[in-house]
Amino acid sequence: MDTFLKIFLPVYFLLFFGLAMFWRSYIAWKRTGINPYKLGNGDTVHDFVGKLFRLTLIATALIVFVFSFLEGYYHWLSPITWMNSSVLMIIGIILLILALIWVLVAQIQMGDSWRIGIDEESKSTLVQHGLFGVSRNPIFLGMLIMLVGLLLLLPTAATLTVSVLGFVLIHVQVRLEEAFLTEKYGEDYRKYQMSVRRWI
Repeated sequence: MDTFLKIFLPVYFLLFFGLAMFWRSYIAWKRTGINPYKLGNGDTVHDFVGKLFRLTLIATALIVFVFSFLEGYYHWLSPITWMNSSVLMIIGIILLILALIWVLVAQIQMGDSWRIGIDEESKSTLVQHGLFGVSRNPIFLGMLIMLVGLLLLLPTAATLTVSVLGFVLIHVQVRLEEAFLTEKYGEDYRKYQMSVRRWI
């Protein structure tokens, strides 16, 4: 199983970040002329969350890199040995695959409204169909599922720390976006909040 994971995880995260982040952002940019990446480097709370989120993604990539290519240093990540289980590994793989599919479908349904962060400058449509009719934050939900899947596959103190930080940052970002969307769309977004749950 370890040999499989050493191949599966790097390929998975290349696909996740390549397709879900870069490819979808490129498509949205080409179609609209608007750069969908809105996580800045300023002094706002949103920008600070963005910086921490980027660090979380880098840390996730480093954990996978160490596991797959620097096996001799894996013990530095403080493995949680009691979580080593073939059942948990299978569940983790399933969660990662489901998370990727879920996020990609949500992004396709979001269309030209796709943004990474809060876009205060350009106009976009409030998406309420498809997965957005089930969850107000399907992309963030997919990312939370991904973090759980990774923790089940690579149970270490480092992975646990990154997952907890990721959970906190995603929840903070969701609250920031909800405040922004309420201000931007007004009653339409408040009605959407009443009819669709934050997560599922």
